[in-house]
Amino acid sequence: MSRKTVKLISVIFFMLTAIFYLLHEKHSFPVQQKTSAFVPVVAVHDGDTVSVIINNTKEKIRLIGIDAPEIAQKPWGEKAKKYLEALLSSSEWNVKLEFDVDKRDKYGRLLAYIWTTDGKLINLLMVKSGYAMLFTFPPNVKYVTELKVAQREARDRGLGIWADPSVDGGLKERPGDYRRKHPRI
Repeated sequence: MSRKTVKLISVIFFMLTAIFYLLHEKHSFPVQQKTSAFVPVVAVHDGDTVSVIINNTKEKIRLIGIDAPEIAQKPWGEKAKKYLEALLSSSEWNVKLEFDVDKRDKYGRLLAYIWTTDGKLINLLMVKSGYAMLFTFPPNVKYVTELKVAQREARDRGLGIWADPSVDGGLKERPGDYRRKHPRI
């Protein structure tokens, strides 16, 4: 075999390996976030909004990709908030933030995926456990596939808000529908 052929095979092998790696990274399940900067959570407003301290400034964070029941949607609003508090407590009230394309919403809140100290995606856990539902706004859709799968599984298992409203007291009205009927003043 000539040197040219060997070099060509090496280049092709390298390119295929790189393509496989990139595809695997893009489509792998988000189990861990690898950055190291943690920020403290100082308040939990509801099941999808928290406040953190970033560079000595308090910032309100809206969790990307999810919508939890409003506090007034009894009992699920309070249950979602308490579950989020439990997740944050298990992370010692420290989280890593991951941003997507748009960094802020129309209310000025930072939009982020939040990760526990042991590398779990809290946004995903909220949906997977039945305390929030999928709620996406393109272009912030990095984990939409994983969130869809989690919601389908929670709904199929009748977890949390997906429990039968007539039997187990599941959520009777989507948070977005509730907000339209009860606008904030």
